[in-house]
Amino acid sequence: MNKKYLMYFGAILLFLLITALFFSMQKKDIPSGFENVNVDEARGMTEKDEVFILDVRTPAEFNSSHIQGAKLIPVTNSGELNLNPDQLLEARINEVPRDKKILVYCRTGHRSITASNLLVVAGYSDVYNMEGGITAWTGAGYPVVS
Repeated sequence: MNKKYLMYFGAILLFLLITALFFSMQKKDIPSGFENVNVDEARGMTEKDEVFILDVRTPAEFNSSHIQGAKLIPVTNSGELNLNPDQLLEARINEVPRDKKILVYCRTGHRSITASNLLVVAGYSDVYNMEGGITAWTGAGYPVVS
């Protein structure tokens, strides 16, 4: 009787071990695609590296304030914004250079995640999402163009 339970226990243990190995290997094969950076790291990138700064907010938000040198390409038609689909990032992705690091930001960091994922799917490799968006940037006292 004990041998029977021991065999069942061993089979269950082996199954759990194989399942754990399978899922741990799959997780390693899925790259995040982009890197999240805080505003201090983003500021360093804008000062030292040749980086393409991509603002994915609305035109009104961009005109209110933006990071010096940023290019506006909205990622979504949010709120009362009524842009044509050909004015959004998915249609204008060829305006983003492939030979530079891409720093993506929005107001608080949510739309920039969407944009960063879109860039990765399109084959971009050096994509950096600025966590906290321009809200965190200005909160840290970094300059903006108004």
